[in-house]
Amino acid sequence: MILINKKKYYISILLGIIFFIQFSCSKKTDNVTPLVTSDNYNLTIPLGLGQMNIPSDNPLTNKGVSLGKMLFYDPILSGNNKMACASCHLQNYAFTDSSNALSEGIDGKIGTRNSMPLFNLGYATQFFWDGGAKDLESQVVGPIQNPVEMHQNLAEAITELNQSTKYPKLFSDAFGTTPITTLQLMKAIAQFERTLLSANTKYDKYKAGQQTLTQEELNGLAIFTNPQKGDCNHCHTLGGTFTDFEYRNNGLDSISNDKGRALITLKEFDNGKFKTPTVRNLKFTAPYMHDGRFKTLEEVVQHYNVGFKYPANLDANLKFAKKGRISPQEEKDLIAFLNTLNDESLTTNPNFKK
Repeated sequence: MILINKKKYYISILLGIIFFIQFSCSKKTDNVTPLVTSDNYNLTIPLGLGQMNIPSDNPLTNKGVSLGKMLFYDPILSGNNKMACASCHLQNYAFTDSSNALSEGIDGKIGTRNSMPLFNLGYATQFFWDGGAKDLESQVVGPIQNPVEMHQNLAEAITELNQSTKYPKLFSDAFGTTPITTLQLMKAIAQFERTLLSANTKYDKYKAGQQTLTQEELNGLAIFTNPQKGDCNHCHTLGGTFTDFEYRNNGLDSISNDKGRALITLKEFDNGKFKTPTVRNLKFTAPYMHDGRFKTLEEVVQHYNVGFKYPANLDANLKFAKKGRISPQEEKDLIAFLNTLNDESLTTNPNFKK
């Protein structure tokens, strides 16, 4: 599910949206608070997250989530029936694409953006690095139609699903109607993706008074929030999703080759702006940035400390930041804190496996 900045990609997204319009917990356990949703599906919200707003027209159901998971792992949605959503979003890597900076599509083509992690998506408002999809349902069809990714004609995908021996009944059981529609496909995968939650970390337990942080980790937390040092929480909001889901130019290049958010808004001031990613589960999601240019957290921290460039629309929080403001020891402390945000349960949860 890599993303490319080609006009035909956005045309395919538009066609998908048009197609879409046409078809238009009871018990408390350790570290989780249950949220009971419709049709008896019990979604457990991890310790560090709040209530999730679930669309009233796509409530979570047992059959819907199960169907969505099956579709997520099924290569039937790709043009050659060899690539699934899970091919570029692997659970072992917090649903990113292993150590690949850029993923490879079914035709051997390489995209231009790093595969984004797929956890805590139910809290986001727009999707992809540039916000090209307005909701979780509509983002589903983008990678399927993308000529560099799954490269499938959406109508053909629906035809294949309707002609399969298993899917017509599964869709009918989940949504109560036949034949299978694009809208149902979008809803099913979105339901499964909303269950991919992660916020049961050392930091979350520390905030709940269940665990302590080391002095190095506490120092790192102080640097993370100090406006004269890391000032990380301006964008990676402390707690919850650890992102404000906004779009910023973080000074990776003086002139960005990828227009980013500007491809959606058509505003020059949005050139090189990309969505703020979460800093949860960084242990699993390397390499970093929209193009995967940094292989290590050390490189990331050094970029924000001394390496950022000065494009005209550089984010104000960096524009006035003093280079070299973080000492080598403080860089280590900051990384120590970031590593308290790793959630091993995300990568091992059997509910998320094929």
